[in-house]
Amino acid sequence: MHTAKLDEIVRQKDPALKSAVELLAKGHTATALEMLQKQDRVREIPNPQERIQTIARAYAESPANTLIVSPDNASRRELNAAVRQELRANGKLAPEDHSMRVLVQRQEMTGAERSWANHYEIGDVVRFARGSKVLGIEAGTYGAVVGVNPAVNLLTVEKSSGEQATYDPRRLTGVSVYREVTREFSVGDRIQFTAPDKSLGVANRDLAAVESISPDGRISARLDNNRQIEIDATEHRHIDHGYAVTSHSAQGLTAERVLVNADPGVHPELLSSRFGYVSISRASHEATLFTDNLNKLIPQITADVSKTSALEMNQAASIAQGISMGI
Repeated sequence: MHTAKLDEIVRQKDPALKSAVELLAKGHTATALEMLQKQDRVREIPNPQERIQTIARAYAESPANTLIVSPDNASRRELNAAVRQELRANGKLAPEDHSMRVLVQRQEMTGAERSWANHYEIGDVVRFARGSKVLGIEAGTYGAVVGVNPAVNLLTVEKSSGEQATYDPRRLTGVSVYREVTREFSVGDRIQFTAPDKSLGVANRDLAAVESISPDGRISARLDNNRQIEIDATEHRHIDHGYAVTSHSAQGLTAERVLVNADPGVHPELLSSRFGYVSISRASHEATLFTDNLNKLIPQITADVSKTSALEMNQAASIAQGISMGI
């Protein structure tokens, strides 16, 4: 934990940016935001769509080693779509789109809700991390929900073999629930893996660039560590566009330039001091925060979201103090 936090802070090579990140690490969020404004690193754009387009254009002007961080999945999708439009207009993205069915986690479902059939919908895709010998479900396999019976709390899923299994979701733990959606990918696209994949040697949140897409949908991509991989999109469906990521997905990522979408319209728990710290500290050289009004943003983003977040911030602050003392 301490080593990771230390790395997050010391990689700030720009002295002014490093000072702001140290303040964020100590929990002095309002002071840090005011410092970023004085450094001309804050853009106030009241209109949400105009703000999205401005961030997308800023990304497209210099996409190399640039990352967008946004608080929620809805704005992340908007930003990804806007960036793709800008890149295509600039000729940096191939004109041909390839439609692929990917899996998007139902993040609104809590662990407790996954135990009750009434929270599932027909068409949901369930991944069984542990499996069940009784039901003939192997660990790591998937099933599509084809029947929901809330009255007796039973789910019916269809396995890849075509066989069906009916069970009480309270009796199967370690499941993840997804929706199958269509995403368009093109040569030149930036993608992010949304789940680890041992067969590809990729971790959750890894980023890659699409180098080619074959007629049968196979993707050749190059990871940020320069390793090339081949993805069969019919089997490896945990991918999404990777221009904009949520602050949760941004943890562990780094970029020379970070563009932060701080929209006060999202749920308060998503836009907090933790969001400010994580998003700004991703940058090594340049960070720009986009919001509608900084005076409105500061009271919201200085809120604590949990004791865990506070603990992490205090640990980071201790390391920041050590750095300033030369430890």
